[in-house]
Amino acid sequence: MSGELAALIERAERVLARVEALLPSVAPDPDWKKITAARWRKRAGRGYLQPVAHPHSIRLSDLVAVDDQKHAIDQNTRQFVAGAPANNVLLTGSRGTGKSSLVKAMLGKYAARGLRLIEVDKEDLVDLPDIAERVEGHPQRFVVFCDDLSFDAGEAGYKALKVMLDGSIAGAATNIVIYATSNRRHLLPEYFSENLETRHVGEEVHPGESVEEKISLSERFGLWISFYPFTQDDYLAAVAGWLEHFGVKAAGSARDADARTREALQWALQRGSRSGRVAWQYAKNLAGVQALRSRRPR
Repeated sequence: MSGELAALIERAERVLARVEALLPSVAPDPDWKKITAARWRKRAGRGYLQPVAHPHSIRLSDLVAVDDQKHAIDQNTRQFVAGAPANNVLLTGSRGTGKSSLVKAMLGKYAARGLRLIEVDKEDLVDLPDIAERVEGHPQRFVVFCDDLSFDAGEAGYKALKVMLDGSIAGAATNIVIYATSNRRHLLPEYFSENLETRHVGEEVHPGESVEEKISLSERFGLWISFYPFTQDDYLAAVAGWLEHFGVKAAGSARDADARTREALQWALQRGSRSGRVAWQYAKNLAGVQALRSRRPR
């Protein structure tokens, strides 16, 4: 029997060796001395860090009408890069107002001081412990970036994120923070029926368990940064800033300036939104139109 068992084990080992040979090789981790940003990717069920050769470069000065928000995240990031205590950050509010751009601007400002960015999709948040293990012990400081985050009830990533934010039996890595953006402050859909769970105790209002559970995730972020819809002046200031960024010359006369303002406002009206993103899109379009016009033979 012992001989037959040994032969069976040997045969199983040969089969496993063949299977492993068919599997794609595990990609090496990025050289963080040369790479400043990476994405967490999956291949055949295996996670790996894919280097980003050319991260999206945004300057803080390019973002207007969000001065308070810039100060808050810059202060937290400066603490983090310096090795001082820093919070996980949740950036919430109106779409197109610069939430994700602000995170990218932090990389541009602090990459030379050791800041690194790892982008993780919502579906891959269950791999957060693996990501933390990959970067633990590195001298660089890592921001795990989750963009446009929201959950439906029962999603696996919801629990994984809660554990990562609040810690498990293992101590939290000191060189990682999580920066997440969302249009929802509580990250989960809220239903009118949940208001029926609200209880009144004397003059106090106590939310029901469903609401408390939804609040509990966002509360785990130590710093909340809220973004609000742009006013018309904010939008036009953003347009002016992005036109300068793209090298579009200022209008030559007051009449031309008024025409450009009307065009920019019409652009926003067609999209049903005044925001930094819409301002960037308008400026990019105008820069492209003028670039083609300048290349036409006369």
